[in-house]
Amino acid sequence: MTHLEQRLNNDLNTIRAKVAEQAILVETALRNAVQAFQTGNHMLAHTTVIQDHPINRNMRAIDRLCHGFIAVHLPSAGHLRLISAVIRVSIELERIGDYAVTIAREAVQLSTSPSGELGRELERLAGETFLMLKQSIKAFNELNPEIARSTMLIADQMEHNLDMVYAHMMSSDEHHLVKDAFATFVVFTQLKRSADQAKNLCEETVFAATGDQKSPKVYKILFVDESNSVASQMAEAIARNNFPKSAVYTSAGRNPSADINPGLRQFLEMRLNRFEGSTTSIAQVAPKLSEQTLVVSLQGPVSNYFPQLPFHTAAVEWDIPGVGDSPGDNSDMESLYREIALRISDLMNVLHGEEAS
Repeated sequence: MTHLEQRLNNDLNTIRAKVAEQAILVETALRNAVQAFQTGNHMLAHTTVIQDHPINRNMRAIDRLCHGFIAVHLPSAGHLRLISAVIRVSIELERIGDYAVTIAREAVQLSTSPSGELGRELERLAGETFLMLKQSIKAFNELNPEIARSTMLIADQMEHNLDMVYAHMMSSDEHHLVKDAFATFVVFTQLKRSADQAKNLCEETVFAATGDQKSPKVYKILFVDESNSVASQMAEAIARNNFPKSAVYTSAGRNPSADINPGLRQFLEMRLNRFEGSTTSIAQVAPKLSEQTLVVSLQGPVSNYFPQLPFHTAAVEWDIPGVGDSPGDNSDMESLYREIALRISDLMNVLHGEEAS
């Protein structure tokens, strides 16, 4: 094998390994989303939403690898077909990740978990979907057309099962209300998808004409606790200092103190060279809660602060010992600082990856 052939094989293996990694992330996301929907586990649902960011980054990485492979190796025949298929598969996997996010967001909004016949139908359809996804991933990873063809047969049976679910819903006493709701939902969904695709076309046009890529998303993160005088203020200050370009940060308390803890103010002025801030109440930020990408609770469940989150706002709960206590001295402040800084670093790595800044 020549050096060029060896390099070609190595590059192909790198691409296929990246696709396999993406498939695992997507399958996990879909399973977690369905589990959250079935069980009413809101934290699992929020985690699924947040973990969509690595999936999106992976798709972009696969795209770069494929275009780099084409530029370097000028593939033809089988290699070109494979790279073309990888690009399309990467898009499809990313879309499945988006569907998982939608399911997870619906799980948070659901008043009660599905039960009875609908619950059983959901369980069956989910099982068939997982089987089909796992088999299709296996077929692609092994480039096995026999497995692929047999897996496609499952789709026909799934169509029948969905018809049964819809028929059951239409047979209820208020079927006309269900029918209207479904019709309206379908129209809004298709319009939203059309708008999203139109936006994508515009972004591709700008890139083709100028080379400019779309600006990275700026997240809005709200840190909450009871008093907004120590932990949430510290989290906001650390995030602003360590990752100033990655998000817009605010903090609030359910029963805010009149002022920030004097010890914290002194500590942060020394640790970060400067610190300015004042306490804010949950009531002040609640009207614009839908603008927040993420709510991070540093003291208790997020539901203590917001009984119902907007559809596109996710939540994280950090169980940090001693948050409810008033730090006694600088050593206590330093311990709390390090713990919160580590959590923020992990969070921003999920949201932005190594590009977090």
